[in-house]
Amino acid sequence: MPLALFALTLAAFAIGTTEFVIVGLIPTIAGDLGVGLPSAGLLVSLYALGVAVGAPILSAMTGRVPRKPLLVGLMALFTVGNVVAWMAPGYGTLIIARLLTGLAHGVFFSVGSIVATNLVPREKAARAIATMFSGMTVAFVTGIPLGTFIGQHFGWRMTFLAVAAFGVIALIGALALVPSNIPNTEPAPLRRQMRVLLEPRLLLVYAMTAVGYGGSLIAFTFLAPILENIAGFKPDMVGLVLLAYGVSVAIGNVWGGRLADHRGPVAALKIIFGLLAAVLLVLTFTAPSKPLVVLTVLAWGAVAFGNVPALQVYVVRQAEQVAPEATDVAAGFNISAFNLGVAGGSWAGAQVVSHLGLAHTPWIAALVTLGAFGLTVLAGRLDRRTATTQLVEA
Repeated sequence: MPLALFALTLAAFAIGTTEFVIVGLIPTIAGDLGVGLPSAGLLVSLYALGVAVGAPILSAMTGRVPRKPLLVGLMALFTVGNVVAWMAPGYGTLIIARLLTGLAHGVFFSVGSIVATNLVPREKAARAIATMFSGMTVAFVTGIPLGTFIGQHFGWRMTFLAVAAFGVIALIGALALVPSNIPNTEPAPLRRQMRVLLEPRLLLVYAMTAVGYGGSLIAFTFLAPILENIAGFKPDMVGLVLLAYGVSVAIGNVWGGRLADHRGPVAALKIIFGLLAAVLLVLTFTAPSKPLVVLTVLAWGAVAFGNVPALQVYVVRQAEQVAPEATDVAAGFNISAFNLGVAGGSWAGAQVVSHLGLAHTPWIAALVTLGAFGLTVLAGRLDRRTATTQLVEA
């Protein structure tokens, strides 16, 4: 693999770290800025909203910009956003910083995928994209726990400074290593992209993605307060629990991909959403016990993101049937649906904490995740009905 690809992977690592490291720092940020846990939780929502809204709009607007300068510009915006977070004097400035970095995130993976596939021979394109996205997985295993540790021992602002440093390294790597002759693959115009949202079967997949992730984020956003305030862990132990969670996520991603290949995406999603709802429900009862909550968090990590491969495969298959000219656009909107779920789930979790209390987030998260299971069952029935109709017509 070329060195330029590792620059992209490092950028993906930095972006993955900055998106979710806030989860481990919510109690610290809330205490330092004098805001409540729900307000601190909105920093997750607003970042994800920047990704979801910015990705399709900015991708369409920057279609004619050469790939290398655009990639470097995105990493510069990402770095500036994290520097602003490091220097933020108050909550309002931190919100602006999160929105800036979210906008950079939204376009990076679209542009980065194009660049990655142009760095290798055609037969290695999928491997190149997988290598780049592995940076996100590594962020869960090492970046988020390390960022949490830095924030708890040296102040949360230092976490954002460290992420900004990774952004600078990725920027320099892109500037020095990415070729200047990457051809432009202009994305579909925004109007054409919006047509994808008129397809009912694709909307159903997006709903499965948004509700499934939204359900989990109701509790995940407030995992650190749950570990500290309910389980009784000291703040410096939270990073270790998040490290264990990250390792479990990495294993779950591999398991989820194999399950989707073996059973098919719909069957795999039924199993994963069902297990995720069960684990979240169990968390309601195990949260007060240190050993039991750690075991539950490990189980949670194993299923929390294991649905990513199945959802991406399923949305592409649906797009090939109802919108074959826009499969890439359809897949991109599924990333937006994921981030809308993150935004909505974080916001909903903040409302639960405000009105019912922290201890109620797990069972409500389980209830919402069951909604994603129900949508998956509906999708499977529609698939069978379509297959039967096609068989009769043949």
